[in-house]
Amino acid sequence: MKAIIIGATGATGSELLKLLLEDKDFHQIDIFVRRSISLEHPKLNVYKIDFEKPEEWKHFVKGDVLFSCLGTTLKDAGCKEKQWKVDFDYQYQFAKIAKENGVSIYVLVSSASASPNSPFFYLRMKGQLEETIKQLDFNHTIIFKPPLLIRGDNKRTGEVIAYNILKILNQLGLFLSSKPLETHLLAKAMIIASKNIKNKLQIIEGQEIRKLALEST
Repeated sequence: MKAIIIGATGATGSELLKLLLEDKDFHQIDIFVRRSISLEHPKLNVYKIDFEKPEEWKHFVKGDVLFSCLGTTLKDAGCKEKQWKVDFDYQYQFAKIAKENGVSIYVLVSSASASPNSPFFYLRMKGQLEETIKQLDFNHTIIFKPPLLIRGDNKRTGEVIAYNILKILNQLGLFLSSKPLETHLLAKAMIIASKNIKNKLQIIEGQEIRKLALEST
């Protein structure tokens, strides 16, 4: 299989890339990034692109499965409009090109509680992305809606605080369905799901993701 990744330099994307390079079922991995990376591997092709200029790179978007891990924070983006451009516009544009180029499997990292009707900007954005991706009608679409993610060297203050609170509550047997998930388990579950297609549309949420990843160990 040939895999495509956008968002390969992020917390989940970097874990995903590492696992795919070790996976014998994938003979080639193409990643599309906004900044250069130093990693080299016989199976890896790196395309440094400007998402604003699809005419320069769209013909390279070919493969069996597209993993979409792209995303930014409101703090890093600077404003909601710029975050929307990365988290929605760029992802949808790339997915549309992949569909037009014959990619058959699309795997999206969304968010728990994402909904197009959410009163919260981030969750509404993610929910609207899910709906527009569904309309592209890939042969198979797999949407992951993970709980709070445990990232290596996490410097996101809000996530660190939320993680510490949930950790205490989980130890008390509370909110176990919202137990934080390690990014490497999410990445592993994404690969497993891409190789074991069950339905045209599959939505995998919360602790189902952990179960999927751990059952195959």
